[in-house]
Amino acid sequence: MAIVTEKLTVKNLLLAGILLMLAGDFMFALNDAMGKWLVMSLSVGQVVAVRSVGAFFVLGPMIARQGSGALFHMERPLLQVLRVAAATLDTACFYAAVVHLPLADVMSFYMAGPIYVAALSHLLLGEKVGWRRWMAIVVGFCGVLVILKPSPTSLSPASLYALAGSFGFAFVIILSRRLRNTSDTTLVTWQTIGMLVVGLGMAAGSWRAPSPLDWGAMLLLGIVSCIAHLLITRALKLAPASTLAPLHYTLLLWAVAFGYVFFNDVPGPRILVGAAIVVVAGLFIFHRQKVVDTVPPEAVPKGVN
Repeated sequence: MAIVTEKLTVKNLLLAGILLMLAGDFMFALNDAMGKWLVMSLSVGQVVAVRSVGAFFVLGPMIARQGSGALFHMERPLLQVLRVAAATLDTACFYAAVVHLPLADVMSFYMAGPIYVAALSHLLLGEKVGWRRWMAIVVGFCGVLVILKPSPTSLSPASLYALAGSFGFAFVIILSRRLRNTSDTTLVTWQTIGMLVVGLGMAAGSWRAPSPLDWGAMLLLGIVSCIAHLLITRALKLAPASTLAPLHYTLLLWAVAFGYVFFNDVPGPRILVGAAIVVVAGLFIFHRQKVVDTVPPEAVPKGVN
C-alpha cells in the first residue's frame, strides 16, 4: 500500500509540474503579446522600466519573507552581474524586435535557446556533448539561418535584435545553472533591478506620455512576467527538467495564435520551415540528454521543497 501511495504521489507531482509549466508558458506568451502591443505606441525603454516596477508587486512580499539582507549575500558576484546583463539583453532585444516583427517570427529565434545552451554547456560548463547532439546543434543552427535568411538585402535590425536576445536567453540559462545555490527571489530581484536601470537609461531620450491605460498595462506586464517565472520555477521543483523542457515549445504555438488574433500576423512558409527545424533539433537534444543522463531514484521528486 505504501509503495502504491508513493507512486501515486510521484505521478500527481509530475502532473502538477506539467500543468504549472504549461500555465507558465502561457503567461510568458501573454506577456510577449502585451509587450508587443505596448511598444507599438511607447518606447522600449519605458516599457522595460515600468514593467520592472510592476514586478515588485510580486517580488516585494517574497523579499520581505526572505529578508533583504539575503540579497547582498550572493555566491559568485561576477557571475551574478553577468546574468543580470544577459537577462537585460534578452528582455530589451525581445521588445526591440517585436516592434517590427510578428510574435511568431521573434519566438522562432528564441526557440533556438536550448540549442545554444547545449553548445555553450560544452564550452563553458565542461559538459560532455556526444556526436549525435552536435549533429542536432548543427541542424538547429541551419534552422536559425533559414529563419534569419542572411543576405545583404534581407538582414534587418529587428532580426539581429531577436538573434542577440536569444543568445542572451541562453546565457541566462547557463549562468542560472552555475548559480543554482542562489534563491530564486535573489536572482529575479537583481535581474529586475538591472532591467529597471537599463530601461530608465534607454527611456531618457525617448519617453512618450503614457495614458492611464498604458500605465496600468505596463505595471500588469511586470506582474504577469513575474508570475510566469514563479510558475515555471515551481514546476521544475515538482517534475524533472527533461520532462518539462519540451513543453517550452508551446510558446511558439501561443505566439502564432496571439499574433494572428491580436495583430493579424501570419508567419510565412520560411519562418514555419525554420521553426520546425529548430524545434525538431531541440527535441532531439532533449531526448539524447535524457538517454545519456543517469538519474538515481533519489533524484526523482517525492515532495515539495
